[in-house]
Amino acid sequence: MKVLHLFFLFLIFSFVFSCVSSSRKDAADLVLLNGAIWTVNPDQPWAEAVAIEGEKISQVGSTEEIRKMVGSHTQVIDLGGDLVLPGFIDSHTHFLEGGFSLMRIQLYDAKNREEFVERIRAESQELEEGEWILDGNWDHQKFDPPELPTREWIDAVTPHNPVFINRHDGHMALANSLALKIAGITKDTPSPDGGEILKDPETKEPTGILKDGAMDLVTEHIPEPSLKEKARAAEVALKHATEFGVTSVHDMAYASSFEVYQELLEADTLTARLYVYIQISEVELYSRLKLKTPFGNHLLKIGGLKGFVDGSLGSSTAYFFEPYQDDPKKKGLLHSHMFPEGSMEKRIREADKAGLQVAIHAIGDRANHLLLDIFERVIEEGGERDRRWRIEHAQHLIPEDFERFRKLSIIASVQPYHAIDDGRWAEKKIGRKRCETTYAFKSFLEKGVVLACGSDWYVAPLNPLTGIYAAVTRKTVDGKNPEGWFPEQKISLEEAIKGYTLNGAYAEFAEEFKGSIEKGKLADLIVLSKNLFEIPPEEIKETEVRMTIFNGDVIHKK
Repeated sequence: MKVLHLFFLFLIFSFVFSCVSSSRKDAADLVLLNGAIWTVNPDQPWAEAVAIEGEKISQVGSTEEIRKMVGSHTQVIDLGGDLVLPGFIDSHTHFLEGGFSLMRIQLYDAKNREEFVERIRAESQELEEGEWILDGNWDHQKFDPPELPTREWIDAVTPHNPVFINRHDGHMALANSLALKIAGITKDTPSPDGGEILKDPETKEPTGILKDGAMDLVTEHIPEPSLKEKARAAEVALKHATEFGVTSVHDMAYASSFEVYQELLEADTLTARLYVYIQISEVELYSRLKLKTPFGNHLLKIGGLKGFVDGSLGSSTAYFFEPYQDDPKKKGLLHSHMFPEGSMEKRIREADKAGLQVAIHAIGDRANHLLLDIFERVIEEGGERDRRWRIEHAQHLIPEDFERFRKLSIIASVQPYHAIDDGRWAEKKIGRKRCETTYAFKSFLEKGVVLACGSDWYVAPLNPLTGIYAAVTRKTVDGKNPEGWFPEQKISLEEAIKGYTLNGAYAEFAEEFKGSIEKGKLADLIVLSKNLFEIPPEEIKETEVRMTIFNGDVIHKK
């Protein structure tokens, strides 16, 4: 009888406790317990647990503290010591194109001419007559031997399909003869401003390789994908991002991309926060609508304007003071955005008057120097304000320009993977001396420059852990620089993670809302398979994202 009495007392106590717990105002929707949480918050660098209510973080602290916020409806995740970081912010992507690249022919890892041609032949057999073969992302530096492809390689296997496949940097592409015919490109066609049509030195016929502005001669003939096709590419890209813990994306896009993202926003299917830049040639659109940077909500914003000063190192179109070592007749090309002369400065000045952010691509040392000159003149004329202007890539600099970045408060938007990829062959193109200040991450940080890190996907892998590995080790992908390519430019793990989190948030005026694990910030977090702070740096690239939490919901689990 006494046992029965105690049993009923237990039931009553449990019921009362349950009611109290479920009605507690401070009960969380989701809690993470027993973790190693690196918050990127200097006031509280490490924690054990996090509580989430709705889309925001409600508390960060010890497991004992956060356990008190567990109610009857709280989802509880025991991390078992796993490392938690803020959701990754990729500060430079071509997101929609990345989605399409996953859906089309893959040529990036083709190792020789035969493999390259065979993949294109196989693709042509899968398509209807007249359908275009696009993307590819080939890298001729991976061919054995390295050589630029030509239309003669592929004409025989693509007689009924126009081909326009880009090099992975997006600044050079190969067209077959059918595509050249559609575009009206012949041996008599001159290279346009900001571009180059490569021609056979003997016959003067086009080889099929088009660089930068010359690529537009073909792209204007390629049918525009439908809104439905673009939405599908965006969904593929979002799923890819989720798997790598990317919860925010800066998309170097076009005005037409925004329409696609609006469709997904209305359908409530966005699984990353999108900060969209449109081409600087469309600056009048902002001015006409009286939009300021940034415009939108926490899921989708128009960020600012993206422009180009030059091309890329791999395509020999990056703009330098001195000639290329492997082609002494060339110093690179200015992009078509720089023509007619003065166009870029006029547009940046107009953007500044409208209160807009600009993010301008500059790779060669002369391109960066010219852009800093423009920024300096416009800023001096416009006066002090919080612009957060960015130089995308900021790849090659003359030494004195690091200080100019600091003085003008310019954000260096860099992509660490490029350093360990280009490091295989960069010295052959521009010599060792210029490479000393190539992707000089440490030099930027020593000057107090904000370093916002990204992937440049589709050009490079989206995975931020690959970028963190590159920034920390600088080991080139060919394994030939085991101590790091120019190891003096390595940065710490903490600095690299900050580049992919809080600094990315700062680069989009959002550091008050995301980028670190703090009370009141948006609940975007990731759980990793390895503790990056406890493993050799070489293992960073082998680490996986076990869980992605976006807007307070678990959207990926492995």
